[in-house]
Amino acid sequence: MRAHPLFAPGFRAKPWWWEAAEPVAGPPVALPGEAEVAIIGGGYTGLSAALTLARLGHRPVVLDMEPIGYGASSRNGGMVSGALKLATGDLAATLGPERAERLIREVAGSLGFVEETIAREGIACHYTRSGRFVAAWSRRHWEAMAARAEWLAAVTGGRVWMVPPERTREELGTDHYRGGMVVEAAGALHPALYVQGLARAAARAGAVLIDRTRVTAIARQGDTFRLATERGTIVARAVLAATNGYTGAATPWLARRLIPVASSIIATEELPAETMARLFPTRRMINDSRRVLNYFRPDPTFTRVLWGGRARFGPVTPEEAASVLHGFMTAVFPELRDVRISHAWTGNVAFTFDFLPHLGVHEGMHYAVGCQGSGVAMQTWLGHRAALKIAGAANSETAFDGLPFPTLPLYAGRPWFLPLVGAWYRTRDRLDRMAA
Repeated sequence: MRAHPLFAPGFRAKPWWWEAAEPVAGPPVALPGEAEVAIIGGGYTGLSAALTLARLGHRPVVLDMEPIGYGASSRNGGMVSGALKLATGDLAATLGPERAERLIREVAGSLGFVEETIAREGIACHYTRSGRFVAAWSRRHWEAMAARAEWLAAVTGGRVWMVPPERTREELGTDHYRGGMVVEAAGALHPALYVQGLARAAARAGAVLIDRTRVTAIARQGDTFRLATERGTIVARAVLAATNGYTGAATPWLARRLIPVASSIIATEELPAETMARLFPTRRMINDSRRVLNYFRPDPTFTRVLWGGRARFGPVTPEEAASVLHGFMTAVFPELRDVRISHAWTGNVAFTFDFLPHLGVHEGMHYAVGCQGSGVAMQTWLGHRAALKIAGAANSETAFDGLPFPTLPLYAGRPWFLPLVGAWYRTRDRLDRMAA
C-alpha cells in the first residue's frame, strides 16, 4: 500500500474484526447429491437456521459462494439492537395498530434471543449489554425521540431516557449533537467472532457447511428443489434463501425485492486511554438520528474508534470510503483530526422497499431477509424462525407471517436510484439542521 497521510503504517483495506477472526475457506467438503434442507447463505441467518434445524434432529446443508461468514456478518459494526428503522406511526398506518405492535414486540425480543444463543453455545465474542445512545441531529429530532421514549421503554422492557442538549457530554465527548436518547436494551459484540461461533455451533450440532460453492439456479421439481451450483447439482426437500445484501440471479423474485446498499467502516489507530474515556464516557454504542446516519463505537478493547456510515450511494473502494468517513468522524470529534486510520472496509446490507425484515415462503422456497443495516439480532432470530417453520416445529405464529413483500415496477435488483435517494436524504438532513 502506497504511503498516504491519512493511513497508518500497515494500513489494511479489510475489516479490523478479521485480525481476530478472518473468514477462511474450510477443508474441501464433497457436495452431497441430496439434502433434507439446503440453506443458501452462510451468515447469521443461514447459520442460525442451520443450528436450530440440527438441534431438532435434521441435517441441513449450508452453501456459500465465499468462506462461511465472509459477508456482512463479519463486516458490520457489532451493534446488537432489537429495533426497527421504520417510524412507529408509519408502521401502524401501514399494518394496523395491533399488527404493528406485535411486530415491534417480536423484533424487540430478538435481542434476548441473541443473548440466549451466545450463552447456550458458549460463543466468546466480547458480548456486553452496553446500551445505545441515539444522538439527536436537531432539536426537532430530539423532540420526536422524547415523544416515543416512554412507549419504547414499554416495548423493549428496558429503561429509556432523554439526555438534554446541555448534558450531551455525559454520553459523548462532543458538542456536535443536540442531546439524544439512551436505550438500555442494546448490546455490543465482535461480529466476526460471533459468526465464527455460530458456524462452529451449527457444525457441532450436525449441520454441513460448504463454502466456495455458488448456487447458480434453482428449479422446482414436484416436491423437491434442484439446485445447480458451480460444483454440481443438489436436490433438496426444502430451501431457505438467506442471502440478504448478496442476493443474486439464482433467486430473481427475491432480488427484485431487496436493495443492496454499501456501508463502510473505518478503524482508527490505537488511542490513549484518556482520549477514549473522554470520547465514550459510558462506552455505549452510538448512532445519530440523520437519514444518512453515522454509527460508531469504541472497539471491544477500548483502544480505538470504529466509525461507520454511507460514504457514497454507489460503488466505492475502502480507500475512498476512508477519506469520507474520516471527515464525518472529525466533524463530531475534532480532536481526532490528526489521528490516522488502520483499517477501512465495505460490505452490503439489504434494505427493502417497506423498510421491514421479511420472513416467508414463495413458490415453496423459504426466505429470511432484509436486515435494514440492523441484522445482528434480527437475522439471527429470523433464521431461527424460518428453521422452525421448515421443520414444522413452530408452536406459534410469527408477526411476519403473510406480510406483503413489495417491489417496484421494472426493478430487477440493480438500485440505479440510490444516488438520487441519497442526495435527497442528505439535503433533508441539511434542512433539518438549518431549521434548528
